[in-house]
Amino acid sequence: VFIGLESNNKYEIKNSLGQRVYFAAEDTDCCTRNCCGPARPFTIKIMDNLGHEVIRLERPLRCSSCLFPCCLQEVSHFSP
Repeated sequence: VFIGLESNNKYEIKNSLGQRVYFAAEDTDCCTRNCCGPARPFTIKIMDNLGHEVIRLERPLRCSSCLFPCCLQEVSHFSP
């Protein structure tokens, strides 16, 4: 917080009763997070409460400029 560096994002996914059903964690390196900002490539693994991967989301590095509409953001999802 004090030096302005971003860390890997982590999320808890809960059901309507507030119980944690899944846990999601971003997997990127420090340089990518801090140099590319919100346009960075990432991999997010969504795991169940036992730590087994349920879904993986991957976003490659793409240009976010409207001058290059052929390079729009995309996210691929994978399930084991």
